[in-house]
Amino acid sequence: MTTSRSKAARLSHQASPTLVPDRDCPLCPRLVAFREANRAREPLWHNAPVPPFGDIKARLLIVGLAPGMQGANRTGRPFTGDYAGDLLYATLLEFGFATGTYQARPDDGLKLVDCRIANAVHCVPPQNKPLPVEINTCRQFLVANLEAMPKLRAIVALGRIAHDSVLKPLKLKASQAPFGHGSVHQAGAFRLYDSYHCSRYNTNTRVLTTDMFRSVFARIKADLD
Repeated sequence: MTTSRSKAARLSHQASPTLVPDRDCPLCPRLVAFREANRAREPLWHNAPVPPFGDIKARLLIVGLAPGMQGANRTGRPFTGDYAGDLLYATLLEFGFATGTYQARPDDGLKLVDCRIANAVHCVPPQNKPLPVEINTCRQFLVANLEAMPKLRAIVALGRIAHDSVLKPLKLKASQAPFGHGSVHQAGAFRLYDSYHCSRYNTNTRVLTTDMFRSVFARIKADLD
């Protein structure tokens, strides 16, 4: 059996001692300015780095891009309050990775089962587009989460940016693990599963269909069982 120590050895050693940035994290000036403007405009919103959701002992980690303005940035829970969450949580409920009822708010009682959700970038970026320097700066918290999950076996990257951000701590080159919806890449004890992001734009344009998204989690469920 692979130990958590040997798993962690496969990851880069840039881990932060914390799993989420401080509420007033100063590391990315552009995101700080955007956060402060959002707080002034919507003082009752979360408007801070969004912490991961789910059990640290889960075998599955889902990595998204960044909090959505009207979703996690407002509610404080990943993928909660926007269309992407509607599709993601419905799929997790279908395949047994969640229980309860998703009602698009953090107090709806929904619980994840053997699953955890995090983002490559913890703060909402302008126009939902983080800069490369922001992705690189925030990766330390993603690495910390990867290293803190002792039973981790499967990682889902929602979109190319999440995929690319996960490659570095897994010490995979892009040429070894090119992004492609439905692709599966082995990285030591871990498997990385790729999916197009479950955004409204991708579903409206049929880049991603519900069946395409379901197929990714059906494969994960079968592999973990």
